[in-house]
Formats: sequence, C-alpha cells, structure tokens
Amino acid sequence: MRAKKLYKITFLHLGKCYELYARHVETSPLWGFTEIGELVFEPAGSGLLVDPTEERLRDEFADTRALHLPMQSIVRIEEVERKGALVIRDAGDGQKVTPFPLPTRPG
Repeated sequence: MRAKKLYKITFLHLGKCYELYARHVETSPLWGFTEIGELVFEPAGSGLLVDPTEERLRDEFADTRALHLPMQSIVRIEEVERKGALVIRDAGDGQKVTPFPLPTRPG
C-alpha cells in the first residue's frame, strides 16, 4: 500500500519565505484560500542534533489544526517522496524560488 501523500508548501508571510511539509492540501471553504493540514514535523528529540528552524516552526504552529493561506501568498506546492529540512528565509534576500513573475525593464 502506498504511503499517504506528502506535500512541500512554500509560502510568503510577513516578509519571510516559509517551507513546511503537510499531508493535507485542498481548496479552503474560505473563498480565495488554500487549506493546509496535518503539518509534518520530526518527533521532538528524535535525533542527536536539534534543528532550530524546525523547533521554531513547531512552536509557532503547535496548536494549528489547519492553515488557511491566501492563494496570493503561496509560491509553490510540491508532492514529494520524503521530508527535507524546514526553511524560513527573508523573502527579499537570496531565496531559491521567485515568488511572482517580475516585470522586465526595457533596457
């Protein structure tokens, strides 16, 4: 039997670019939003090294059953095979993904 699907969600929030993993993604009943549920974190204390980003995100979303993200804030949703490192970056500084097409300047 195939394991439950895993999604990597990249979104913008308060000048930061977040990358989270979740098992549930669908259109939200709230118009213009996408519902993200069943966030995936490593069990606390499961490894020798502590990832401060994962700890920060686990604390921030500790009581969250579902995120309802505005569609405009979502950069990318990918279906992936396995979970990678969680990431928080400055949205304007060196991110891997360009959030929106940037207009080209005549030059």
